[in-house]
Amino acid sequence: MSDFDADFWSIYVAGLTLVSILACLVLLWFTSRKKVPANADNTTGHVWDEDLVEMNNPLPLWWVWLFILTVVFSLLYLVAYPGLGSWDGGLQWSSRGEYAGEVRKAEGELAPLYAQFTGRKAEELAGDAQAMAIGERLFMNNCSQCHGSDARGSKGFPNLADPDWLHGGSPAKIAESIQGGRNGSMPPMAAAVGSADDVKNVAHYVLSLSNSPHDSLRAQLGRSRFSACAACHGANGKGNSALGAPDLTDDTWLHGWGEQAIIDIVNRGRTNTMPAQAGKLTESQVHLLASYVWGLSNKPVPAKP
Repeated sequence: MSDFDADFWSIYVAGLTLVSILACLVLLWFTSRKKVPANADNTTGHVWDEDLVEMNNPLPLWWVWLFILTVVFSLLYLVAYPGLGSWDGGLQWSSRGEYAGEVRKAEGELAPLYAQFTGRKAEELAGDAQAMAIGERLFMNNCSQCHGSDARGSKGFPNLADPDWLHGGSPAKIAESIQGGRNGSMPPMAAAVGSADDVKNVAHYVLSLSNSPHDSLRAQLGRSRFSACAACHGANGKGNSALGAPDLTDDTWLHGWGEQAIIDIVNRGRTNTMPAQAGKLTESQVHLLASYVWGLSNKPVPAKP
């Protein structure tokens, strides 16, 4: 939208708003001046349901003044706060600014609480009941939507309670994943593997790597075709944490287990994204959260006396 159009619609909306408010006062003025002929019994002569009559009484004075005060208040409000087109208001108030102020206030109040954990190793914090209680609450508020309240994940969402890690399971790597997020992508590999039968053979070879039930003959045939997958997963199928390529030799299956699931992954590929949390969490919160997640699959180290 051009600046001209933007200014026009802003002025149009502001003008329409002011005219509507002032029209209320004009309407009140005209109706108060109009004299309605009344009968001797002070009625207008209108009757409904046989006995319901309309009286010819003026508007109560308190109601008139309340109406006027309401109009005055609305005008003052529109001067002070946003409401007239693109006018920001004399007080420069915004919901975004108020939210930012509340966040700063909360961070200031919580700073002493988080300060006591600063500088302590994650391995030590994992054994601190208070630190883990805070870490658990941070996890529930920011991570459980995908990884589950028990951190065991689901199909397409990694289990954080086992020792299997796509991008590394050290406290530093976990904090790195939380702050910067992760993007994982496996392109469709069917064309590189070969025919549909070759894809099936590779699926059985992958199953054999983890000693899962498989057809040994097909696994033998799929071994040579697995070379198309080795660039990411390695010749031995143990994966590559630098790429986020999963280990195919264990019994952890992020996107489903079995012949058909593996064939579907090879044919269609997979894309996973974990959003970065750096803009939502402070460094102290990330440190506590990483300590909590690390502690789900590791034993804490006792604090030195």
